[in-house]
Amino acid sequence: MAIQKEIWMAAIIEGLFASNSFLSKAFNADEYVNNGKIVHIPNAGAASGTKKNRTSLPATVNKREDIDITFALDEYTTDPVLIPHADTVELSYDKRQSVLRQDKLKLQDNVALDFIYNWSPAKEQCVETTGKEINAYTDKATGKRNSICKADVLGLMTQFNNDDIPQDGRYLLLDAQMYSQLLNDLTANENTAFLASADAQNGILGKLFSFNVMMRSKVGLYTAAKAAKSWSTAGAATDLAAAIAWHDQSVCRALGEVKAFENEGDPTYYGDIYSFLVRAGGRIMRNDKKGVIALVQGTPVAG
Repeated sequence: MAIQKEIWMAAIIEGLFASNSFLSKAFNADEYVNNGKIVHIPNAGAASGTKKNRTSLPATVNKREDIDITFALDEYTTDPVLIPHADTVELSYDKRQSVLRQDKLKLQDNVALDFIYNWSPAKEQCVETTGKEINAYTDKATGKRNSICKADVLGLMTQFNNDDIPQDGRYLLLDAQMYSQLLNDLTANENTAFLASADAQNGILGKLFSFNVMMRSKVGLYTAAKAAKSWSTAGAATDLAAAIAWHDQSVCRALGEVKAFENEGDPTYYGDIYSFLVRAGGRIMRNDKKGVIALVQGTPVAG
């Protein structure tokens, strides 16, 4: 009996963009996926100009220049898994989940880290932390860094306000270390108010200076030159951890092709072998990059 591929594929992608995941706090570009592999989003250009009490006619005619967003989805594949009694597993959701649990968690973590990298802005959209000195904590990093403090989050709010970014839909993703640093910088009353604004169902740990604060073990990684760096590359002594602040309409995410592969009745493994493929991707939406800021660790000045 062949596996019911739709059921297994649904199990693989379940939770990938769950409501309590930061990945769900972005523009959903699934409908713009072409052939399961490419995303093409029509992006309107600048609005037409206006003039008060126009006296000169005819008015100058301008053509709007539209800038389309196009990007390829990344391909993620699971290592093949052996299931000795597939027919039995098919009958039980719990057994299917047990088989896929580790594969799903690893797949979700890889996708999440890649999305953070794809959403990480260039140096021009980076600001530095200004808190107390702490030890560097990313892999292979050495020396001192500045911790995050509430003044840094206030600065993010000010920049978003200056850029006319709507207050509703702002998010700030911190790594575990930065989250602890921020809590330590709040007064007792501020801490109580922050935690009281939590929305656990949607993964929100609290709200501070207009940002819905979320947390995961790792977030952004930057070089000393403020260039975004993938966690899959080797760590360096000068690496800088980073938090990411964004508006949910300033970044996008898309889920493309999802496939299940099977090799039933393999005589060398005495069972059935399955593997899965998922295509997903995302990027910063706005051409001017506004609505996305990386809060990168500052480096204390030797004095």
